[in-house]
Amino acid sequence: MVKTIERFGIPAVHICTIVPISQTVGANRIVPGVAIPHPTGDPRLEAKGELELRKVLMLKALNSLSTEITDQTVFN
Repeated sequence: MVKTIERFGIPAVHICTIVPISQTVGANRIVPGVAIPHPTGDPRLEAKGELELRKVLMLKALNSLSTEITDQTVFN
């Protein structure tokens, strides 16, 4: 879906848990997630830690949208 969105000139970020799959399907901006069942969170954390983790991931994704890229880029 990320590739389709980008075809219309809208930059998109793929938050994923298995980076090589995202690279294979051609996602341009990739942000690694936490784990397969919980890509944007960690249920083992308390509420405050969970919120901070999600905030870090979302800020990383937003930052990747404003970064000029020419090739596939993984934002670690």
